[in-house]
Amino acid sequence: MSKSLSRNLSPEEVESFGAEIDALRARVVADLGERDARYIRNVYKAVRYTEAIGRLMLMVAWFLPEGWVFPVAAIGAFTLGLSKIIDNMELGHNVIHGQFDWMGDPYLNGKRFEWDIAGTSDNWRKTHNFRHHTYTNIHGMDEDLGYGVLRLFPEQKWHPARLGQPIYAIIFALLFQWGVAIQDLRLGRWFQGRVSNKQMYKLAHPTLVKVRGLMIRDYLIWPLLAGPGFFVVLAGNAFANVMRSLWTYTVIFCGHFTTDVETFPKSVLKNDNRAAWYVRQVRGSSNLTGGFLTHFMTGNLSHQIEHHLFPDIPANRYVDMAPVVRDICQRYGQHYNTGSMFKQFGQVIWRIVRHSFPSSPARPMKARMAK
Repeated sequence: MSKSLSRNLSPEEVESFGAEIDALRARVVADLGERDARYIRNVYKAVRYTEAIGRLMLMVAWFLPEGWVFPVAAIGAFTLGLSKIIDNMELGHNVIHGQFDWMGDPYLNGKRFEWDIAGTSDNWRKTHNFRHHTYTNIHGMDEDLGYGVLRLFPEQKWHPARLGQPIYAIIFALLFQWGVAIQDLRLGRWFQGRVSNKQMYKLAHPTLVKVRGLMIRDYLIWPLLAGPGFFVVLAGNAFANVMRSLWTYTVIFCGHFTTDVETFPKSVLKNDNRAAWYVRQVRGSSNLTGGFLTHFMTGNLSHQIEHHLFPDIPANRYVDMAPVVRDICQRYGQHYNTGSMFKQFGQVIWRIVRHSFPSSPARPMKARMAK
């Protein structure tokens, strides 16, 4: 539905494209081993160590000389925020995709792992692992297209309430983990009376239980343990949670809502196959340029194209797979969308602002010429 920068492929070319992607996947899967196991275990250690350092600094900040309280608390809150980001992006997101199930480690099993955000991993497996990755950017199928909050494509219906969208976007970014938590609940059905209070409570119960535990931990137990430093720890924990939400929002939006990403009608599912699914993943995703730190802190979602092609391959492998994928795309005339975070997020901001106003899908070239 969106304007394409990629060449239309014949059915034979689509199958050939898919075969090359499958061959790359097979080579990497055959090579998985100790290197990858060591990597994810080191990621787990990084999460635990940064959490311990951040929480310790917040706990002791109040008891330091006056000039040290704010800088130590600020560094502690930032370090705790880094821990939460790594736990969310490079550990939780990738483990829940089943990328490390082959290790046989019960803690790193994608069906059992639980992460440190308000949303449950069970809900994430449904909304993200299944619906989003199966129906990527298909209108009416992929609920990640604006998350029910934002209008990001002209194919989405416009309403005067959309004029406030830039404000909604900021609020959504600050509270992103909460948006993830309630996504699978589809609260609109409840507001419309299509789901009873009892039914909604049953659906929401696992999320409410998890939220209660996280709230008690971050905003009651840890602050109480700090004694007179209660409000320092409370503020530090709140900062770390917001810091994670802002970062994950930015990374995820850069991977899905830049100018050149394509969206699709439901009709693409007619006579669909794996090779065509590969083509859509490339056309509906965008990457971020950068070095190791960028890749690590984004959970390697800086390689969003590779992640959409290979969601269950360990994400630390994407950096080596990306040049191969890019070469395949170039040979088949498929646009490989990549750019700096500054460039890509600038395009996201423009999309949010532009489609807060009325907009219509571009007409096919034949229709314009006929007129």
